Amino acid sequence: MLPDDTRRKIENITKGIILDGTLDNCTSVRNHLASGFETSTTVKTDFETKSVIKKEQAIALEAYCEQHNLWVTDLPGKDRYLTRGGEAEVYLDEDGMSVIKLNDAVYYATWLEFLNAVLLHNLVFENTTYNLLGFTKKDHTLFAVLKQPFVVCDEQAELGDIKKFLEFNGFVNTRRQDYAHHGLGLILEDMHDENVLVCKDTLFFIDTVFYTVSPVN
Repeated sequence: MLPDDTRRKIENITKGIILDGTLDNCTSVRNHLASGFETSTTVKTDFETKSVIKKEQAIALEAYCEQHNLWVTDLPGKDRYLTRGGEAEVYLDEDGMSVIKLNDAVYYATWLEFLNAVLLHNLVFENTTYNLLGFTKKDHTLFAVLKQPFVVCDEQAELGDIKKFLEFNGFVNTRRQDYAHHGLGLILEDMHDENVLVCKDTLFFIDTVFYTVSPVN
């Protein structure tokens, strides 16, 4: 089960509360946006309407990058390119132990939703924590630059094992490979065997899509 401290942090994220304590880049940037924009509790609705908000948030992010030196210019070369998922280009880092992901937040209606999702991933799946290095622009498109441990799997993840793990942590299977944690107001989508790897009998959730909704008591 998720520890009480983790649950409390998740509740603060879903409520749009500013997070205190030791702040990493992702938390700091998220706090900056959360101070001026509301946290969404609707899932994939009004994408067209929210596109205006997303553009406003992108402008705020670019200004924040200028002020806090968060533009990433030293990106991996084409020789380190691994693959492209639905929302990210993936490169092998120079250390050979991490991957660098360039994510344009296409699955999210706003940048705040995306940053909340990264923080939620880090709280729930600590063994594949994302480190936000900063942001970059390619062809006028804004990308978050994320670093994550590189996991080499030794067997394919079984959907039953994924379901068992998530249910132990309070999630319920809603349809196919989508889950929800009603008490914490979370939706977690697309948890199939390409987004979850197995190494030495341990599950590693490498790609997650979290959304925040209104909790059900």
